Amino acid sequence: MPYDESVPPTPRRRPLFAAAALAAVCLTAAGCGAGESGGTRAAPRPGDDGSSAAPPSAPAPEKTSASPTPSPESPKSPKPADRPVSGPLSGRTVVIDPGHNPDNHLHTREINRPVDIGTARKECDTTGTSTDAGYAEARFTLDVSHRVRDLLRAQGANVVLTQDGDRPYGPCVDERARIGNEARADAVVSVHADGSAVGNRGFHVILPGPVRAGKADTSKIVEPSRDLGTRIAGLFVRDTGSAPSNYIGGGSGLDTREDLGGLNLSTVPKVFIECGNMRDPKDAALLTRADWRQKAAQGIADGISSYLKG
Repeated sequence: MPYDESVPPTPRRRPLFAAAALAAVCLTAAGCGAGESGGTRAAPRPGDDGSSAAPPSAPAPEKTSASPTPSPESPKSPKPADRPVSGPLSGRTVVIDPGHNPDNHLHTREINRPVDIGTARKECDTTGTSTDAGYAEARFTLDVSHRVRDLLRAQGANVVLTQDGDRPYGPCVDERARIGNEARADAVVSVHADGSAVGNRGFHVILPGPVRAGKADTSKIVEPSRDLGTRIAGLFVRDTGSAPSNYIGGGSGLDTREDLGGLNLSTVPKVFIECGNMRDPKDAALLTRADWRQKAAQGIADGISSYLKG
């Protein structure tokens, strides 16, 4: 769930020309799988320990307390690739932005503080959503982000996380954008899961729209961000078997927004991905599976790698 949004947007079903581009990416990436599809926002739940498992290259996993089907969770701060690795992405910098923060619910006053997003002022951050069983979006996003980081580092990329569960709350949406800008990232991806109605299924990638207001000017990142987002969408389908959202994006898996500070304030190519709908039981069953989260991370990493390799 986009972290700088407190009120759900009206679902948009307008078809996008990107549907054709998504199909092309799928075909060139050895074909798309067919599968499930998901959001609107719902109140988060504090009991947010969920199941997760470390990627194959990570250190031995730790045990966490239970979600419906417990499995090991990736360590809070694994360090599998502190030394530079030579690979096809050597010299490239990627920022991965795990949406929300596991402890945001303990700091409501701080995260409700409004910040400037260019077009308006919105709260610093939000708590995110959760499954009915209490697996928090913030834990999901951190787990998937660790997996994406490890996959990209194995290809030689310099990967920066905007947060690693190592701060009491946030960071605020303007700081999240600033981290990517100051890193001069070649690509930034903000990882989320949606909180919509039951029956709304699937993933979608959120792209920046044209915004010029206050501190915001997305004119230079709209097109490269669309390229990045289209590649991620196509390869996410291939690697997870999940279908694009059946409630946002007109079946394209892509949605353009002009009201998210994390995109408005970015000066480098950036997208959000909503990996599925935590409030739908079928999507939730996927999101709480460690093996599926590894597939989701692979799809995101493959999309980023495809974009960076051109």
